Amino acid sequence: MSNVRFELLNTCPKTNARRGRLITPHGTVETPAFMPVGTQATVKTVSSQDLENIGFEQILANTYHLALRPGADLIARFGGLHKFMNWKRAILTDSGGYQVMSLASQRVLSDKGVAFRSHIDGSELFLTPEKAIQIQAQLGVDISMALDVCAAYPCTRDEAVSAMERTHAWGSRNLSAARENQAVFGIVQGGIHEDLRQESATYLQTLPFDGFAIGGVSVGEPTQLQYPVVAFTAPLLPAEKVRYLMGVGHPRDILHAVECGVDLFDCVLPTRMARHHCLYTLQGRVNISGLKWAEFDDPVDEGSIFPEVGNYSAAYLRHLFKVKESLGGRLATLHNLHFYARLMSEIREAITSGTWEDLKLRYIKA
Repeated sequence: MSNVRFELLNTCPKTNARRGRLITPHGTVETPAFMPVGTQATVKTVSSQDLENIGFEQILANTYHLALRPGADLIARFGGLHKFMNWKRAILTDSGGYQVMSLASQRVLSDKGVAFRSHIDGSELFLTPEKAIQIQAQLGVDISMALDVCAAYPCTRDEAVSAMERTHAWGSRNLSAARENQAVFGIVQGGIHEDLRQESATYLQTLPFDGFAIGGVSVGEPTQLQYPVVAFTAPLLPAEKVRYLMGVGHPRDILHAVECGVDLFDCVLPTRMARHHCLYTLQGRVNISGLKWAEFDDPVDEGSIFPEVGNYSAAYLRHLFKVKESLGGRLATLHNLHFYARLMSEIREAITSGTWEDLKLRYIKA
């Protein structure tokens, strides 16, 4: 029994959207919730205090990257990841399963685990299901993800089957390595194939995972293939446990997944796009480097003005990017994170108040 639990508060009468609470050792996460991605113990350009001020209750970090630098042993000596990065709220860690796919040219996969060749210095990191869970325990995070195998898109059906079967074979190994009270989430695989997703969801529920994720989505497939996978898989997961859609973060994709019954999200989009001059607004995504903003003496969108960044004109923000001042990336990141925090807050309110269709119209261009 872990010290993480989920409380389902209510469900939207017209959709499968759920309002809930994820209770963790470092506080309650109101769901549906979005987790900013802090791969290397930092959400790029912003501080832990910034994230807390914006209102985020949980962030994501990465087992593979932190194991390489600065090392799990060092972080453990500092008292865990929360203390190391001065973050007082919840942390979930990706197990390294995504890197099995994204670093395919630098790893060797076997039934035992994954041998990575470090992208930093070429040294070897051998990650097994047991080792991935042990590293996450050293980090002291609230939620550990099971080490899985994420099939890329496109892949053959046989490749999707192989990834799913290895994920299943590793499931009990992940759990066997967990410390007392360590929460571990299982990950459903199966590519774009409904029968495989059904098989994966059914099998993983025979194991005592504390929550479940939908993996292998947003790995290059077009939206018209992503949406049916999410819509089919989410209702297969137990209602009494939190449902997490990994790596999906476009506002429209979040709205669709919430309608399907998903509770938790993460994505690099708001921070990565900010560093590439892009702001999320109710009028759509804006490239602030465009000439049209050169003399615009107001924020880019009156409906998307946020604390800390609302007092700066579009012209000034454009100027910062043009002269390559780091403040530009920071202000754009703060803007986008505020936008996502407001989106999730309004999603939760719409589920509770029964105003879901009005909310969708509000974000239709975003």
